[in-house]
Amino acid sequence: MRIDATKVHYKDLNEDINQGVAAGETEFILDNIKGQRYIGVGIPEGVEITINGVPGQDLGAFMNGAVVRVNGNVQDGTANTMNKGKIVVRGDAGDITGYAMRGGKLFIRGHVGYRTGIHMKAFHELFPTVVVGDNAQDYLGEYMAGGVLIVLNLKDRENPTGHFVGAGMHGGAMYIRGKLEDFQVGAEVGFMEPNDEEWAYLQEVTKDFFQEMEMEPRVFEKSEFVKLYPKSARPYGNMYSY
Repeated sequence: MRIDATKVHYKDLNEDINQGVAAGETEFILDNIKGQRYIGVGIPEGVEITINGVPGQDLGAFMNGAVVRVNGNVQDGTANTMNKGKIVVRGDAGDITGYAMRGGKLFIRGHVGYRTGIHMKAFHELFPTVVVGDNAQDYLGEYMAGGVLIVLNLKDRENPTGHFVGAGMHGGAMYIRGKLEDFQVGAEVGFMEPNDEEWAYLQEVTKDFFQEMEMEPRVFEKSEFVKLYPKSARPYGNMYSY
């Protein structure tokens, strides 16, 4: 099902998609997208959506298994509280990317804004993975509670992240390719090299990333990555009364 979204209100666009899914459509191509919000919200497994343009906020929020590929940039809140599925962005992403993400995969080819991965979490079989191709702004992985966040630093920047990385982090893990200074990370975060099991997962995920981006795969060494992990599951426990 192909939809020309020129001058189409976001409510009408999403209603067309939902009606198509209810009627059994499994493939959607959305052309001329310009800021329409909430595309893919709650869409289930078995549906693929290709977006040509720049979708608005909360792309794929609460998504339940669909696959969304964006040939362009995305705005804030992509994959907000997403449960399952995959979102592939062949461009850059705005702030709070992957906010409270609970499962599935989110691949960003370029850079991401502030507070990417904030409140990410995992629960039973739900396990989220975010891969950033370029770099990230401040507060990466803030209050992170589960899942995996990877920054590949494909442009080989000296510092691929901003400041306050992992502030309040109490679960999950981040894998950053490149150099991090102590002053860039939250006091709750420790450093170590990935182990063999973690490295195998990183290789598997990055292979999928390059395939989705239709890029020539890069060959990395384990020593290029640093693992960031929470020192405590309750970093602010001394502030509570119980």
